[in-house]
Amino acid sequence: MDLEKARKEINEADRGIAELFVRRMNAVKQVAAYKKEHGLPVYDAAREAELLLHNSEYVADPELRSYYVNFHKAVVDISKKYQHKLIEGARVAYSGVEGAFAHIAATRIFPDGGHISFSSFVDAYNAVVDGSCDAAVLPIENSYAGEVGQVLDLMFSGSLFVSGVYDLKITQNLLGVPGATISDVKTVISHPQALGQCAKYISDHGFEIKEATNTARAAQSVAQAGDKSTAAIASAETAALYGLSVLDHDINASDSNTTRFAVFTRAENERGGDGNFILLFTVKNTSGALAKAIDVIGKYGFNMTVLRSRPMKELAWQYYFYAEAEGDSSSERGRMMLSELSSHCDMLKVVGSFSTKISLEKELDV
Repeated sequence: MDLEKARKEINEADRGIAELFVRRMNAVKQVAAYKKEHGLPVYDAAREAELLLHNSEYVADPELRSYYVNFHKAVVDISKKYQHKLIEGARVAYSGVEGAFAHIAATRIFPDGGHISFSSFVDAYNAVVDGSCDAAVLPIENSYAGEVGQVLDLMFSGSLFVSGVYDLKITQNLLGVPGATISDVKTVISHPQALGQCAKYISDHGFEIKEATNTARAAQSVAQAGDKSTAAIASAETAALYGLSVLDHDINASDSNTTRFAVFTRAENERGGDGNFILLFTVKNTSGALAKAIDVIGKYGFNMTVLRSRPMKELAWQYYFYAEAEGDSSSERGRMMLSELSSHCDMLKVVGSFSTKISLEKELDV
């Protein structure tokens, strides 16, 4: 065995690996720039799984393949850390206060960003339009309360694109000042929707209720008052933020309460492939125009998963339609569909493309 020869080969291989590493990280830098511009998170579970599966096939030796997978995982982890560093400082707008569910969604999607609070959906949206912020995280639907009409209207009238849609499970908790117990509580304070979600729990305990503008404000007021007899209904993250104790958890009646948050950016996400797209349109004032429009979408094999109508504020008794469909609207088939669909519509635009389903509970937990 020629030890020096083996060591020379290792040195040459290491030199080649170093050159390829620099080449890879330069490409990663470009990916990070794209993600920052388009409001995409660093972690892409589907892409990572695809890389590991595909690249492992490059190693024919089954014994070495398992080692290579571990090697590649380490490279991917380093790449993600580098992207986090490059994306750090992205300005992310949300509506509400620190600790509200919108803030929680923004921090989970963009853990490295600067999260900027705005008093309204419109202000958060316009902060991206005018360049003050790089992205906005706004709710578009709640499984308990339905669509968020004001945000859908911003999609219709505004210029921003949707680059991602994320599910955040809403879990309500009973929060009190340190040292308090459930038996001390006489009054609970929260947003009306949260109070409604926890109505049975409140009734079973005989609590009086008091409304707040949002759950985070409720927690803040309880912390400031320092009264054991008053508790807030809010998230566990809010408890940590305002120094409160979780007296009871998961107190909402339904465990399927989920809010969908959309990420809005100035640049369109050219995702393509498998996923969903959002379509907004108005139909011509002719008999059967809506039915014909829907038929066109189905004709080209796009499965429409959501269809809603919204009143047009400037025109009485006129409506626009919000649709979500599965597939790639930028494909040849998608372009043909949009071309034919336009003949039945006065206005038609694709607002954005996004992955089929991303949960903020799991996929972004990095």
